[in-house]
Amino acid sequence: MNAAGRLAAFGAGLAVAFTAAYATAAAVVPDAAVTATRQVGAEPAAGQSMPTEQALPVSPLSADPPGLSLAQDGYALSAVRAPGTPNDRASLSFTIAGPSGTPLLDYATVHDKQLHLIIVRSDGQHFAHVHPVLDETTGIWSMPWMWKAAGTYRVFADFQPAQAGSTKLTLTRTVDVAGELAPSPPLITRSSDEIAGYTVELDGPLTSGVSKPVTVTITRSGEPVTTLQPYLGAYGHLVALREGDLAYLHVHPEGAEPVGDRTGGPAVSFAATAPTAGRYLLYLDFRVDDTVHTATFVVDSARGETNRPAPEPSRGAGHAGGH
Repeated sequence: MNAAGRLAAFGAGLAVAFTAAYATAAAVVPDAAVTATRQVGAEPAAGQSMPTEQALPVSPLSADPPGLSLAQDGYALSAVRAPGTPNDRASLSFTIAGPSGTPLLDYATVHDKQLHLIIVRSDGQHFAHVHPVLDETTGIWSMPWMWKAAGTYRVFADFQPAQAGSTKLTLTRTVDVAGELAPSPPLITRSSDEIAGYTVELDGPLTSGVSKPVTVTITRSGEPVTTLQPYLGAYGHLVALREGDLAYLHVHPEGAEPVGDRTGGPAVSFAATAPTAGRYLLYLDFRVDDTVHTATFVVDSARGETNRPAPEPSRGAGHAGGH
């Protein structure tokens, strides 16, 4: 697929509320560190809607979604050190301070990692899901990094402290990368994507305040792909971003976790509830033949029920496994 003409989109439990922000971030990093890097374009594509729906309790639509603050519950994300210009290879690093003010050293393992880093550019052009390395003495997270393009980027740290009773958190900072920035095309809805010879179709509408089934189906040359490999403890990971306010939420899957090296597919299912009507960008990571690909979608959420109070979902979950 033409990278300049891509649109992005698609947003641990059985049904999880889903909030999101916009943006996609571009960066070039070592294969061992990066899950995927994709560009968002403006090619329209038709998609089909799943007719069934399930009304489940959801959080009040007035609740703030995660990923809008650099601090929460006594934890704070430091300024992010990174290269200042494109094509400058250096280190990206940061720390997370705990309630005591000292760097946090102990993290719970969630989806096979202690921390997931999502990096997106503010105009919706690039996306990267990566996993830096923790220095257990200093509390500094770091990894080799090189920006591919100039612009303002949002960096989301998705983690859970190891302390008993702690919940998942998503903290965020911005990073400015100097250089000439070409205007990006407007976002156009897209429910189908082509990546590395695979066709990925998104089926299922988003409606604010209503939990509905959302399924992605992966085929190759018209044949169903049943060789999806477990990756980060799941057959698919979904990051949801809401256009306009940079809100972010880690969406979770339906179904049991993969067992051993058993493969799955062609469908990966989620239960998702948009917090508000509006446009959402969804990113699905999937792995075949030891290579991780990212399918991207842009979908509009219709206005649904807005007055049913329910418990607030766990905050800070930013990418999701699916089965």
